[in-house]
Amino acid sequence: MEIKVIGPGCAHCKRLLEVTKQAVKEIGLETEVEYVTDIQKMVEMGIMQTPALAINGKVVLSGFVADVKTIKNKIKENE
Repeated sequence: MEIKVIGPGCAHCKRLLEVTKQAVKEIGLETEVEYVTDIQKMVEMGIMQTPALAINGKVVLSGFVADVKTIKNKIKENE
Protein backbone atom coordinates (compact mmCIF):
# COMPACT_ATOMS: atom_id res chain seq x y z
CA MET A 1 0.00 0.00 0.00
CA GLU A 2 1.27 3.45 -0.92
CA ILE A 3 0.23 6.35 1.34
CA LYS A 4 1.30 9.92 0.65
CA VAL A 5 0.65 13.21 2.41
CA ILE A 6 1.02 16.05 -0.08
CA GLY A 7 1.62 19.70 0.73
CA PRO A 8 4.16 22.51 0.62
CA GLY A 9 5.35 22.06 4.20
CA CYS A 10 2.88 24.18 6.15
CA ALA A 11 1.73 23.42 9.69
CA HIS A 12 -1.52 21.83 8.43
CA CYS A 13 0.42 19.52 6.12
CA LYS A 14 2.73 18.45 8.91
CA ARG A 15 -0.27 17.83 11.17
CA LEU A 16 -1.92 15.63 8.52
CA LEU A 17 1.35 13.70 8.21
CA GLU A 18 1.42 13.02 11.95
CA VAL A 19 -2.26 12.05 12.11
CA THR A 20 -1.81 9.73 9.10
CA LYS A 21 1.21 8.06 10.69
CA GLN A 22 -0.86 7.52 13.85
CA ALA A 23 -3.70 5.97 11.82
CA VAL A 24 -1.27 3.62 10.04
CA LYS A 25 0.23 2.60 13.37
CA GLU A 26 -3.19 1.95 14.93
CA ILE A 27 -4.26 -0.21 11.99
CA GLY A 28 -0.96 -2.10 12.18
CA LEU A 29 0.12 -1.57 8.58
CA GLU A 30 3.72 -2.23 7.63
CA THR A 31 3.99 0.76 5.29
CA GLU A 32 5.78 4.08 5.30
CA VAL A 33 3.88 7.34 4.91
CA GLU A 34 5.61 9.44 2.26
CA TYR A 35 5.60 13.24 2.55
CA VAL A 36 5.54 14.95 -0.86
CA THR A 37 6.41 18.65 -0.95
CA ASP A 38 7.25 18.93 -4.67
CA ILE A 39 4.91 21.49 -6.28
CA GLN A 40 5.30 19.86 -9.70
CA LYS A 41 4.09 16.50 -8.32
CA MET A 42 1.10 18.26 -6.75
CA VAL A 43 0.20 19.73 -10.13
CA GLU A 44 0.65 16.34 -11.84
CA MET A 45 -1.69 14.74 -9.30
CA GLY A 46 -4.30 17.46 -9.86
CA ILE A 47 -4.21 18.67 -6.28
CA MET A 48 -5.71 22.13 -5.96
CA GLN A 49 -5.93 22.31 -2.14
CA THR A 50 -3.48 21.15 0.47
CA PRO A 51 -2.95 19.28 2.62
CA ALA A 52 -3.94 16.20 0.65
CA LEU A 53 -3.86 12.48 1.32
CA ALA A 54 -3.33 9.97 -1.49
CA ILE A 55 -3.70 6.21 -1.14
CA ASN A 56 -2.43 3.98 -3.92
CA GLY A 57 -2.20 6.96 -6.27
CA LYS A 58 -5.76 8.22 -5.61
CA VAL A 59 -6.38 11.49 -3.76
CA VAL A 60 -8.86 10.65 -0.99
CA LEU A 61 -8.74 13.86 1.10
CA SER A 62 -7.86 17.42 0.18
CA GLY A 63 -7.98 20.84 1.81
CA PHE A 64 -8.26 19.89 5.48
CA VAL A 65 -6.69 17.88 8.30
CA ALA A 66 -8.83 14.84 9.01
CA ASP A 67 -8.92 13.00 12.33
CA VAL A 68 -7.39 9.57 12.92
CA LYS A 69 -10.74 7.76 12.59
CA THR A 70 -11.49 9.33 9.19
CA ILE A 71 -8.03 8.48 7.87
CA LYS A 72 -8.30 4.90 9.12
CA ASN A 73 -11.62 4.57 7.29
CA LYS A 74 -10.08 5.98 4.07
CA ILE A 75 -7.19 3.52 4.31
CA LYS A 76 -9.58 0.58 4.80
CA GLU A 77 -11.78 1.74 1.89
CA ASN A 78 -8.78 1.87 -0.43
CA GLU A 79 -6.92 -1.31 0.49
